[in-house]
Amino acid sequence: MGNKKEGASLPEKRMDSLEEGETAMSALAKPASTAKKYPIPDKLYLKIGEVAEITGVKPYVLRYWESEFKMVNPSKSRSRQRLYRKSDVELIFKIKELLYEDRYTINGARKKLREMGYGKITQPELQFEDQDSRKVLDEVIQELRELEQLLR
Repeated sequence: MGNKKEGASLPEKRMDSLEEGETAMSALAKPASTAKKYPIPDKLYLKIGEVAEITGVKPYVLRYWESEFKMVNPSKSRSRQRLYRKSDVELIFKIKELLYEDRYTINGARKKLREMGYGKITQPELQFEDQDSRKVLDEVIQELRELEQLLR
């Protein structure tokens, strides 16, 4: 049709990362799924456009995934812009891999992520270095319970 180069629509970053013997078209056929191949910038927060560029997922798809995967929950700035953390971007790469490479449905990907432990909030257990600390904590807990009984 036109005089386009084979990889003209491929972003410049991807062109630089082509493996030996790989053409631009074969690179387009393989979705970029891992943060290892495309490093995430060392910033505290990334805006939706930056995340879209890094992951190769359009912003409207990222917003849709937020509604489907409750564990994708970027914070928002005062101006209501989405602010993604590095962990959010890693999760987006995982979702992309499950949907596009492993061919899971959205429900299947959601279930698989839950099985893998994504979205679970765990309370770390307190570690006491010596028994005296544990004894003091137990005494404080007992005193609080006694106070609670007095207030009832």
